[in-house]
Amino acid sequence: MSSGPARPGAPAVPKVLAGLAQQPRVQEFLAAAIDEGRLSHAYLFLGAPGSGMLEAAYAVAQARVCPNGGDGTCDECIRVAHRTHPDVHYLSPQSVTGYLVGQIRELIADVVLAPIRAAGKVYILDNAGLLRGAAANALLKTLEEPPDGVTFILIARSAASVLPTIVSRCQQIPFQIVSPGAAEHAVELMSGIGGAEARIALAVTHTPEAAAQFLASSGRREARRLVVRTLGELARDDSWDVLTSARRIVEAARAPLADVKSEQEAALGESADYLGKAALRQVEDSNKRELTARERSGMMETIAAADSLLRDVLLRCEGVGEPIVNEDAADIVDRLAAGTTTEGVVRALAATSRAADDISHNVTPQLAIEVMLLGVKEALSCPPY
Repeated sequence: MSSGPARPGAPAVPKVLAGLAQQPRVQEFLAAAIDEGRLSHAYLFLGAPGSGMLEAAYAVAQARVCPNGGDGTCDECIRVAHRTHPDVHYLSPQSVTGYLVGQIRELIADVVLAPIRAAGKVYILDNAGLLRGAAANALLKTLEEPPDGVTFILIARSAASVLPTIVSRCQQIPFQIVSPGAAEHAVELMSGIGGAEARIALAVTHTPEAAAQFLASSGRREARRLVVRTLGELARDDSWDVLTSARRIVEAARAPLADVKSEQEAALGESADYLGKAALRQVEDSNKRELTARERSGMMETIAAADSLLRDVLLRCEGVGEPIVNEDAADIVDRLAAGTTTEGVVRALAATSRAADDISHNVTPQLAIEVMLLGVKEALSCPPY
């Protein structure tokens, strides 16, 4: 069940927390809470993107629903790892302005229901800084006094970005920024793959655990390679070619979801015999939300792949001696740098930034990628004078 103590006298670290080695204080704190059976009813994880907060949230969820305290190998832990456990719920804002009141009311209605499989339930709320107004007020009482066995995990950049009334009801856990070297070492420990491939995976996913998962997925790696090839061919592509490439990128980013959907359907089939219609609908709705979140994550990875390659081009244009990340595409980086200027690359990077913002605001992935590629093409080939 455990992976050993973090230091002499420290509690044994459950396997599900092993991925938090780059956050030793967080790992030790949560290990102690699990060991002593005193997981809080509400946590607020605080830190910068890439610090591993979402991965930590799912690790806590595994420990909460696992009958063995987070062994990482039982069926409950595996379902949480695959994001298919019916008692672990992930929420993110459904509006460009934040969480909707309807979202929170659905959550509150679900909280009072008994768990479907496990002894407890976990609700992960990403971007908690966007919990405001009526939505936040609707959650306050449930957040302060949830039913037994229910744990809330809220994720935000800083306590200042979250309403004080919410902050006061949660136990705050700060996450530190992970250094590039430490992150690369963590990826190698988890995946057995280091060097350039680990650095590419980190550039695309931003956290060691997500990078290790990326390296284990041939579909996600192929989507990244397609993005790189597409950027390399933009100079000679016409508008129709660009639109076709955008469609292929979107399809490639969605391809890994087929396995997730199959796992969800299998799990739902197993549960159909003992779940009522209302509970089945809730599981189906949860599965749909998870697929939507996974699709958004996949699109963000493709944009991050484009952003990473363009940053390498910028290094070349500026004559910086720092090694590039995308070593496997050095020829493409050099060719793009030879045909543009620093100003052009900066404009191209602005296009990737806009695409990421569009995806986060629920713009259709196809449209977001099309606009990004056309913007990058124009920026690289027609820099301003």
